[in-house]
Formats: sequence, structure tokens, C-alpha cells
Amino acid sequence: MSKQGLEVIDHTVQLTHEWINELAERLDWSNHRNVFHLLRLTLTGLRDLLGHDEAAQFSAQLPILIRGVFYEGWRPSDTPLKDKHKGAFVARIDTQLAGYPEYRGEEDIRTVFKLFNGRISEGEVEDIRSALPSSIRNLWPD
Repeated sequence: MSKQGLEVIDHTVQLTHEWINELAERLDWSNHRNVFHLLRLTLTGLRDLLGHDEAAQFSAQLPILIRGVFYEGWRPSDTPLKDKHKGAFVARIDTQLAGYPEYRGEEDIRTVFKLFNGRISEGEVEDIRSALPSSIRNLWPD
């Protein structure tokens, strides 16, 4: 038990570290801050492509801290689903990670999706994938 009796906070911090550590290992990246940035960009890019109900169902399976990142700054009424093509999705992430020497573009985005495959229920992964445009769905390995 934590000193303050806030086990839920301790637990979500631990889970968040597990997700980031696992992703860092899968990516073979040494900088965990950069790993977290890639995770954040992929999550928010995904969020902006999903309907509100699907986004809520997906986020319910995320650790609380990662769920906060997913929703941070989101204003659903101000989030038009502009360009739903893979090129725009990848470019949005590429632009933010352009200076990261370890970043390998689509390969690393696919690695984030592989993390989700192992951390999110199979049914929810299938629901999310089916809600995505086919070009982006093809980035997400089975």
C-alpha cells in the first residue's frame, strides 16, 4: 500500500512504465522520452480518426495515465476528420519526430500498433481496425 493509500495512482504509473519499457524494447530505442512521444502522437492520431464511441471504448483499456494522454487537449467538436489517408497520418507523426535519430517512420508506427495488439483485447483491436480507413488499417499488423 502506498503511503497515501492511492494504490490506483501507483498502479497506473507502474503500468505506464511497463508500456513505455515494452515499446522501447520493441523499437530498440534508448530514449524513453522519445518512445513516449511516439506513443502519444500515434494515440492522438488514432483518436482523431475514430468516432467518439469507438475512441471511448478503446481508451477504457488504456492505463489511466495513457488514457489521459489520449484525451489531452481533445475537443471532439473541433476535431474534423480531415484527411483519412495513411500519408497524412504518417506525415503528422513524421513532422513531430523529424529530429529523432532513432525514428524509422512507418516501421515504428507499426511497432506501436503491435504493442496495442498485445495490450488491448483482441475484440477491441478488431473494432478499431475495422473503423479505420483501409490505408491506415494496413499499417496495423494482425
